[in-house]
Amino acid sequence: MALSASAKDYLSRFFPGPPSPLWETDPEFMELFANFALDEVVNQGDLDDAARMMAILAALLGCQGVEEYRVLLPAALRAGITPVQVKEILYQSVAYLGIGRVRPFFSVTNQVLTEQGVALPLEPGSTTTAETRLAAGNQAQVDIFGEGMRGFQNSGPEESRHINRWLADNCFGDYYTRGGWTISSGK
Repeated sequence: MALSASAKDYLSRFFPGPPSPLWETDPEFMELFANFALDEVVNQGDLDDAARMMAILAALLGCQGVEEYRVLLPAALRAGITPVQVKEILYQSVAYLGIGRVRPFFSVTNQVLTEQGVALPLEPGSTTTAETRLAAGNQAQVDIFGEGMRGFQNSGPEESRHINRWLADNCFGDYYTRGGWTISSGK
């Protein structure tokens, strides 16, 4: 089996550096994987390269694929994802995965961004304050899920109501309202 023209093109555009060591030790697997992932998958649907890479980075966070994330992050930057968007993916993921699972990705991201010449820390992206985050988070929930979410932070049994408040003020108020991208476009 040989690499398809699409897989070769994708590799040359987004992975111009030295090939993965797997090309030496497992060339048959890499041909199968590259032809599938870099031809069949990328040519399915209408996602642009940046949106596809954002989804891949988020999926790698979710499955704890730190090594593959390290490989894909420079390619994602070449595909047009900005350093701010990369950081927003990380920040958002903490609310869902927890800091214990995301912390290694901060280290990798900061190392890769520094290697790419990006000055850290990036400009702050918060748009809320301690006083406005709950209302802004509740409004974000309403904007995304509909009017039935208005005041959701005040619902449920007393002993677990704080979870609904944390969703509104932390998950949505602190993270979804940030300036790195918009909710409607994902960009």
